[in-house]
Amino acid sequence: MNTSELKKFAQGARRQLIEQVGARLDLVLQTDSAQLREQEKTVGQLREEIAKSSKTAVIERVAYIWFNRFCALRFMDVNRYTRIGTVSPAEGFSQPEILQDAKQGHIDNELQVDKKKVLDLLSGQIKAADPQQEAYRLLLVAVCNSYHQLMPFMFERIADYTELLMPDDLLSENSILQAVRKALTVESCQDVEVIGWLYQFYISEKKDQVFEGLKKNKKITPENIPAATQLFTPHWIVRYLVENSLGRLWLLNRPGSQLVGQMEYYIRPEEPETNFLKINSPEEIKICDPACGSGHMLTYSFDLLSAIYEEEGYDAKDIPSLILTNNLYGIEIDERAGELAAFALTMKARAKYRRFFRKPVQPNICVLENVRFDDGELKPYMDTVGRDLFTVNLQTMLHQFEEADNFGSLIRPEVSDVGHVRRVIDEKGLGSKLFLTQTHPKVLRALKQADYLSSKYHVVIANPP
Repeated sequence: MNTSELKKFAQGARRQLIEQVGARLDLVLQTDSAQLREQEKTVGQLREEIAKSSKTAVIERVAYIWFNRFCALRFMDVNRYTRIGTVSPAEGFSQPEILQDAKQGHIDNELQVDKKKVLDLLSGQIKAADPQQEAYRLLLVAVCNSYHQLMPFMFERIADYTELLMPDDLLSENSILQAVRKALTVESCQDVEVIGWLYQFYISEKKDQVFEGLKKNKKITPENIPAATQLFTPHWIVRYLVENSLGRLWLLNRPGSQLVGQMEYYIRPEEPETNFLKINSPEEIKICDPACGSGHMLTYSFDLLSAIYEEEGYDAKDIPSLILTNNLYGIEIDERAGELAAFALTMKARAKYRRFFRKPVQPNICVLENVRFDDGELKPYMDTVGRDLFTVNLQTMLHQFEEADNFGSLIRPEVSDVGHVRRVIDEKGLGSKLFLTQTHPKVLRALKQADYLSSKYHVVIANPP
């Protein structure tokens, strides 16, 4: 893998996308066209988001969303995980295969897109400045939406300003997609860790800016902590850590295991160990990376767990789902990195079992978010659920996540077992109580985060920032 070329691409792509998304935003806000008047609500949402954060923040967020999706789609195209090339051309062609097929009148029946509009654009029935570009945009959005159920963490349903701000140029020789195809070669896409490298390189310039600020005595703000602390751990270090934790635990429980021959970085103990956690089956093992980043520790743990399950005689088609359901847990403060960790594990599962997408399992990745309650906000909620449930410690715990983006996995929940609380609340069916619609999701969020942070794990592997 040529990391220097990947770095050059990621940094250039960031600048290109920020410029193009910014130009698109100016056009949307300043142009009065029939097309935009039809999307008045979406434009209104865009204005609200700019007012809530800033124009720069919106541009950077949308630029990254499209970078993420373009790279993910290219990775899946190269590995034949997509039904048809979404951003990649077929052999002998220059345009994306999905557009080339549409020009021949072929559009996947399962793709939820306005087929008539696409075909009319391509045939000239609908006039447009660049009909092929417009048709391709419709197809691309439809593909992204089709992956929403499978990978909601990566492909949120596009029905908002994200689509409005998609770069205009997707098909020329100078387009962002051409750069994506050139950088993400067949060779570099052999391992999903390439996605993690891309993220580190994508944010590297911002990281440099943050550290330049430190030299001028500027404090690192919570929103800049991810850029300052993301570090992609080299593969040999990952293997060393995983093999001498997960691998060691398994060999202690199965001293006759042949897997020791596969663990190049495993260090044999000098003396026999007798005091260790007893494991009856691989399904029992719970592994956590409390600062998982883009998931490098977790993806290699997936590989080693796969070998463990195989050695125990499990059916190969069941192994990916079992691992994602029972074994691997990641905690992260950076939403972008958390999305990539979940994507990487999903790709590992798909590589292991080609029909995994038909019955997918969502990876156990928890991105810690700030949870704040206004004064008195919890009172009607507790009255409805039952005050007996809300002990002093539980009430304290619900307020422990006010700066989750700052403290991350350092938070130690006051209540160590929230399973009972979650079950009681679920049984109450509070989602239908209109006066609790703001409070209920926040309570559930705090409980979920506490669950991840207070659970007991057999193995904790980390390269903390």
